[in-house]
Amino acid sequence: MLKTRINLTILLLVIFCGSQFAQKYDLNSPDSKLRVGVTINTSVNLSVYLSNSEIVTISGIELNLDNDRNPGVNPKVVETTFKKYNEKIFPVVREKNEVIPDIYNELEIRFERQYSLKIRAYDNGIAYRFTTNYHDSIIVFEEKQNFIFPENHSIYFPEEESFITHSERLYDHTKLSKINGSRFCSLPTLIELENNAKVLILEADIENYAGMYLRGDDKDSLSLIGIFPKYPKKEELKRDRDFLVTERENFIAKSEGARNFPWRILAVSQDDKELLTNQLVYQLAPENRLTDCSWIKPGKVAWDWWNYNNIYNVDFRAGVNTKTYKFFIDFAADAGLDYIILDEGWYELGDLTSLNPEIEMDTILTHAKERGIGVILWVVWKTLDDQLTEALNLFQEWGVAGIKVDFMQRDDQKVVDYYYRVAEEAAKRKMLVDFHGSYKPAGIRRAFPNVITREGVKGLENCKWSDEASPINNLIIPFTRMVAGPMDYTPGAMINATKENFREVFTKPMSLGTRCHQLAMYVVYESPLQMLADSPTHYLKEKESLMYLSKVPTIWDETMPIDAKVGEYVLIARRSGENWFVGAMTNWEERDLVLDLGFLDEGKYIIEYYRDGINADRNAEDYKFAKTILRSDDEIRIHMAPGGGWAAFIYKTNNNSRD
Repeated sequence: MLKTRINLTILLLVIFCGSQFAQKYDLNSPDSKLRVGVTINTSVNLSVYLSNSEIVTISGIELNLDNDRNPGVNPKVVETTFKKYNEKIFPVVREKNEVIPDIYNELEIRFERQYSLKIRAYDNGIAYRFTTNYHDSIIVFEEKQNFIFPENHSIYFPEEESFITHSERLYDHTKLSKINGSRFCSLPTLIELENNAKVLILEADIENYAGMYLRGDDKDSLSLIGIFPKYPKKEELKRDRDFLVTERENFIAKSEGARNFPWRILAVSQDDKELLTNQLVYQLAPENRLTDCSWIKPGKVAWDWWNYNNIYNVDFRAGVNTKTYKFFIDFAADAGLDYIILDEGWYELGDLTSLNPEIEMDTILTHAKERGIGVILWVVWKTLDDQLTEALNLFQEWGVAGIKVDFMQRDDQKVVDYYYRVAEEAAKRKMLVDFHGSYKPAGIRRAFPNVITREGVKGLENCKWSDEASPINNLIIPFTRMVAGPMDYTPGAMINATKENFREVFTKPMSLGTRCHQLAMYVVYESPLQMLADSPTHYLKEKESLMYLSKVPTIWDETMPIDAKVGEYVLIARRSGENWFVGAMTNWEERDLVLDLGFLDEGKYIIEYYRDGINADRNAEDYKFAKTILRSDDEIRIHMAPGGGWAAFIYKTNNNSRD
């Protein structure tokens, strides 16, 4: 690891301000484009500047703890320390890049009463958090911060109705002034500034704590106030999965008194495509806690639930049964996939040790092992919690590769702790974890790299019952939800529909947008455990599409955004080894883009690409596959139909002639 640290003492600047003294400090990003101004008087306030223009002020940063210990209230500075960091992070699971440069400046302000505030400035954002050093335990009643913007900016607001949520929200594109005190949203949320700049509010390292939300402020229409779900006091189980909070305590969390609090992050971009490479959540997450990660294997998955097990042209009754899953296994092996999932139905709900009579687990797992395919089991979170040791020991005995844990729907402290407990126990048994019905990523995947992906996104499953997973939604989430971390959108629909032709069919679903829109998702959307959501029968009938899906990786050595605009379009190239893959997507607007191949090394390349067909605007399944030879100094003109896409595989040719 490359590491450079410089310790300096900050000179205290004391300015007479009215009848009080205010202490002020400045912290610049390494490239000096971002600056954090810190003002300390009766409270702690941060002002963030981009190119010397103030973009947001965070006022009244404080914690309200038991025993009148309230960090940030009437703070008295003891010491300040400035450090420069220049490190490299080598992620166990490469989501965007093989290496993450971790370069930032840090200001730590230590106060009387055993607490400090750390502030970090990166070239692409800022972060801050409290650290306490009490010898006893603490109760956190409130954490306060108020994000105040200088103008009535537009905002992408993923509005919530309750703290019981799957975090699968549409982003309301509205004005800050429209967000009153009764409206609140989950994170991340995106604010549009002047001159195309953006601020995305996120968080990292929320272990032993609760997730943050943002609500409007009736007193100031340009403010967003941090709020948190309080600790559950009473809970009620409905069915096997909905463990609802019926009464809450008056506090957010209880924990040890010597601890780091979550990082509050403002990711800043001057060009929308910069958001596609922002990894601050990962950089600010706790470091890897596993000593052996050699068994963690990203890959692609044949998934049963979305397609309703609708395989056909077979001589057995398709459904949740042994023969169907053997068929899935054979398809996965022949297509070069890595896993299959047994989703809901394989066990008798409420008891993970009681198999559906139609499921012969030994037969399925033996066949999977023979074909080199891993098996991942879907489980309801509460049932798993009740049977955690017994169930995971049984799964380990069976040789299960991982678990898909569903329906948590909460991020209060109790459930956040559950995520860490499951991640650790699964890692002990060398099992991957895919969290569904989940809150957004906040860094657990760095501490436990076996947490390979998660949902918490308005994904393809919504097409079974609504039109909300539309190309508009699909072009917002790469710049919002995906910045927090991998998202299990579950792409791969082979039945594709225009806006006019779309129908909600639960048992035989279709997607909104073109076939190429779906293919491009495998490059645009990050998920180290990536689903093929449709029926194996459909893929087998669509050989050209399956050819691409068999080749495309799920992890990347290098990510190169080419062109992008939130909610409208994206064009991105990603490298795996010596090969490149390119994906482009558009919203409901027909669009033309130019792909400059200057990111390639010199030489000649073969490009295999999939473009929207000439009739894709009325038949979304229409596409054209083509193959040609190009050079690194060439350009490609890309045309996309409404709701369209474009996908390519690029590799070097052995023919080095000029022809």
